[in-house]
Amino acid sequence: MSRGDGEAIGPDSVGVRRGQALSWPGVQHVLVTGGAGFIGSNFVRHLLAARADVRVITYDLLTYAGSRENLRDLPAPGRHLFVQGDVCDRAAVDRVLAEHAIDTIVHLAAESHVDRSIVAPDAFIRTNVTGTFTLLEAARAAWRGPAGLRPDVRFHHVSTDEVYGALAPDDPPVAEGAAYAPRSPYAASKAASDHLVRAYATTYGLPVTVSSCSNNYGPYQFPEKLVPLVIVSGALGKPLPVYGDGRQIRDWLHVEDHCAAILAILERGRVGETYHVGGGNQPTNLEVVEALCALLDARYPAAAHAPHRSLITFVADRPGHDRRYDLDCTRIQAELGWRPRHGLADGLAATVAWYASSGAWLAAIRDSDDYRRWIALNYDGRDDGRGDGRPREAP
Repeated sequence: MSRGDGEAIGPDSVGVRRGQALSWPGVQHVLVTGGAGFIGSNFVRHLLAARADVRVITYDLLTYAGSRENLRDLPAPGRHLFVQGDVCDRAAVDRVLAEHAIDTIVHLAAESHVDRSIVAPDAFIRTNVTGTFTLLEAARAAWRGPAGLRPDVRFHHVSTDEVYGALAPDDPPVAEGAAYAPRSPYAASKAASDHLVRAYATTYGLPVTVSSCSNNYGPYQFPEKLVPLVIVSGALGKPLPVYGDGRQIRDWLHVEDHCAAILAILERGRVGETYHVGGGNQPTNLEVVEALCALLDARYPAAAHAPHRSLITFVADRPGHDRRYDLDCTRIQAELGWRPRHGLADGLAATVAWYASSGAWLAAIRDSDDYRRWIALNYDGRDDGRGDGRPREAP
C-alpha cells in the first residue's frame, strides 16, 4: 500500500503499492467464503467454468441460507472441494488456508438480510465484523514469508451499496470514496468490515480489493429477498407484501453479472481499490413486483389467483427503510471493461423461469421450519401503518 508517494507501507509489506495491478498467476487455490450461499455458489460455478487452471475451496457454515444443494452439478467438480466451517473459527480458518495452499480469498460469507438484522443484530456483528477480522488475521499469518507478505496473493472483500446510506431522488449516483452513512445494523456491520479490510491494507500491506454491489437477484437466492419471495409466493397464490408505498428505488444486478465483475477485479483490478458493481437501472420496488406479476401471469395464465397483481399487499414499512440507492460504476467500466450483460426485464424473466423449474430445491426451503418461522415473524400481523393490524391490498 502507499502513503500517496508510491512507497509501500506496513510492517508486513514487500513492495505492493496502492493502485498496482497484480497479475493473477496461472494456478490458483481460491477460497470462497460463503460459497454455498446465493452469490457464493454462483461465483463458484462461474469461476470453475471461466478458469480451467483454478481449484476452488468452498468454505461455508451452512446456516439457513447456505446449502450444498446450491453446489450440485458444478462444472469441473474435480477442481472443487467443500469444507464446512465458521469464518469466526480461527483454528479452522488457519487449517484450511494451510492445507489447501490458499493464495486468493473471495470473502462472501455474510449475514445480509436487513430485516433479520433488525430482529437479531448480534449475528450480523459476529459474522460480518468478527468473521472478517478473523479471516484478515489468518490471511496475514498464512501469507507472511521471510521477507514479509507475499505479493502474489489477494484478499477480495465483497460489500454493499447500503454502506453509503440513502440518496435523495435527485442525488447523483455514489462514486467510490464517498462518505459512509449506514442506517441499519446490517449496513453498519458491512461498513465496519470494509473499514477493517482497508485498515489491514494500509497497516500491514495486505493486498486487498473491495467491491460494493447493488441488489442482486437470480438463481439460488433464498426466498426471503424481494424477487424470489414474490416469485414463490405469487406462484402459490399467497399475498405479496410490499413495504410502505413501494416507491423505494434500488439498482438491480443479475448475480451472473456480479460474478463476472468479481473475476474481472481479481484478474485485472488494482490493489487497494474499490469497484462499484451495479445493473444500471432505477426502478421502484413496486415496479419490480408488478413486472414479476406480469411474468407470472404469462407463465400461469389459468391460475385461480390471476392476475397476480391482485395479490400485492401493502404492509407497514421497515424501520429506517432507505429510500434510494444508486452506484456510479464508471471505474469498473473504464478500467476493467466490465458491463452488465443482463437487462432487468430479461434477467427477471430468466429468474422466474429458473424458479419455476427448480421445484425440489424450492420445496426443501419452503417446507423448512426456519423459513416458515421467519415468514410468520416478519410478515404475519403487519399492517399498512394505520395501526389496525390489517394490510392494504393494491388498488
